[in-house]
Amino acid sequence: MKKLLMATAATALVAGAAYADGHGNEVKIGVILGFTGPIESLTPSMADGAELAMTEVTESGMLLDGMKVTSVRADSTCIDAGAATAAAERLVTSDGVKAIMGADCSGVTSAILQNVAVPNGVVMISPSATSPGLSHADNEDNGLFFRTAPSDARQGVVMTDVLIEEGITEVAVTYTNNDYGKGLADSFEAAFEAAGGTVTINTAHEDGKADYSAEIGALAAAGGQRLVVAGYVDQGGSGIIRAALDSGAFDTFHFPDGMISAQLEENFGDEIEGSTGQHPGTDSPGAAAFSEMVGGAFDPTSPFTPESYDAAALIMLAMQAAGSTESGDFKDHVMDVANAPGTEIFPGQLGMALEMIKNGEEIDYVGATAVELIGPGESAGNYRQIVIEGGKITTAKFR
Repeated sequence: MKKLLMATAATALVAGAAYADGHGNEVKIGVILGFTGPIESLTPSMADGAELAMTEVTESGMLLDGMKVTSVRADSTCIDAGAATAAAERLVTSDGVKAIMGADCSGVTSAILQNVAVPNGVVMISPSATSPGLSHADNEDNGLFFRTAPSDARQGVVMTDVLIEEGITEVAVTYTNNDYGKGLADSFEAAFEAAGGTVTINTAHEDGKADYSAEIGALAAAGGQRLVVAGYVDQGGSGIIRAALDSGAFDTFHFPDGMISAQLEENFGDEIEGSTGQHPGTDSPGAAAFSEMVGGAFDPTSPFTPESYDAAALIMLAMQAAGSTESGDFKDHVMDVANAPGTEIFPGQLGMALEMIKNGEEIDYVGATAVELIGPGESAGNYRQIVIEGGKITTAKFR
């Protein structure tokens, strides 16, 4: 159950001091995403989503009685753990961020968590790190890690449901050779075969290659009704698709979340007509409210963009609940503000939520993605199923 945010004599003194210290001051939140690398076409709108929440809170004047929230961006690269760790260290030690919205890809997220967040006691909320391995991070993260995107253990089941409903019972699988790709491929294979499907081959590909003809040769020899590409749209995933199309090995594909962006349309258009896929998403009232807020500023439906807004929002709401911007104080309030009971809170209502918390009222942050945290580091999650029609990514349904 949530803790009532009531001011006892003791807590009133502590919270009062924190509110007084926070008045008119600035709190910095790190936004660490792969602004370069294999998902660079996704990250600009993800950062914009997180910063929209920060702007909303700053303009409300309600965070700790008037605290300004400033975003400090850093490049995770998505794939270089050393570079990501160094960038996160700069955020914490040089820039003085109090929390991190990010990281994005699972491998760098794990590296930052272990090497920077835990040693420095900094809360991280990732909008997109989906490796099933991170589900067990709570054993060693000191309660500092959360995510607003669901685990790939669930995505593997959703992928299976989509393909079986399409009448696809035999597929070949290629995955980017890292924590994300292998975790997703293994999760999918287990779910697909349990549902009666056949995975003819499940093999890794390396990013950054100029020629994927050897990989396609092996995939084509194994065969399948569709090729599952668990990769990155700005890297090897697109190289695999191009080689498959040029050789005639496959003409329809299935795309997990790392492959779905406007870049996929630009790269292939109607060459991949009829291909399918899924990424975290919802048709909840919060999603509509988020889209209305964004207007035409950026793409509110781009994968992990609404999750980024929600991740930043949860950080700031938890700060208010703790009466402090220190991670050690507010980490235990993230679950409280995220889940029932309490008044449901949607995008555009962060100022109202902050005021309610200050007044000792309970909130249930629903946000842009129907947020429900089912444990430290875990989101229940929903998915948008897509299909390529007329060369465009279109919505088939939500799951």
